[in-house]
Amino acid sequence: MHEPIMNETRAANGGNGHDAIFTRDLNLWYGDFQALFDVNLAIKDGMITSLIGPSGCGKTTFLRSINRINERLGYVRTEGSILVFDTDIYGGEVELAQVRKQIGMVFQRPNPLPISISDNVLFGFQLHGEGRTRMHKSEKEEIVEAALKQVLLWDTVKDRLDSKATELSLEEQQKLCIARLLPVKPTILLMDEPCSALDPKGTEAVEELIWELRGDYTIVIVTHNMAQARRASEECIFMLMGKVVEHTATEDMFVTPAKKETADYIEGRYG
Repeated sequence: MHEPIMNETRAANGGNGHDAIFTRDLNLWYGDFQALFDVNLAIKDGMITSLIGPSGCGKTTFLRSINRINERLGYVRTEGSILVFDTDIYGGEVELAQVRKQIGMVFQRPNPLPISISDNVLFGFQLHGEGRTRMHKSEKEEIVEAALKQVLLWDTVKDRLDSKATELSLEEQQKLCIARLLPVKPTILLMDEPCSALDPKGTEAVEELIWELRGDYTIVIVTHNMAQARRASEECIFMLMGKVVEHTATEDMFVTPAKKETADYIEGRYG
């Protein structure tokens, strides 16, 4: 799969309102253990969608299936399809590097590299061959500034871009990890409990950032925090024992859930 496929389809759709991710009969096994059962979902482009459910229900497994991280484990087997802007990312002609380029991943704990803030931002850009050595220093500086401004971090770090990224606060590190994804122009951002290591102030800051990024990116966020799911997403998916129970507008799910299992979980009866 060449880079333009996802972006061109997104542009043709207007970048909003159409399905960014469409799964059909998605099943996944860890060895003999089945973790996902016939997952059929349509996740809209340009929106924030949260994934909720008790531990072990398949949320993170599903998220990691979208950019094929699960393939790193040799005992994982996947059946069914995941379409990203009409491209089957499990298709034989698809290049894994392009999937990872188009679909960025943010993990529970920030994972900045032990190099400068500036080099962190440029890392993926250079890894994917975009940051050619013949680029002028000023061009690289522009890329760094644009990415850091987009994640609301520029004003905080602009005078210490050569400092080690690991010296930043956890909140700043998480924002930097998001900034690191942006120069390669992804279409989708996957976030696996991005606030779990943060204090309330840091959580609020990252949630604000997520709202700032909506529209420009399709964002899928896994969270165990019901209040966060309600605050920080427009649509919500409830999963239970590897299956999708309900997928609807976030406000509808929390006010008038259609399924008893959803109501029981939201009201704290289990999980």
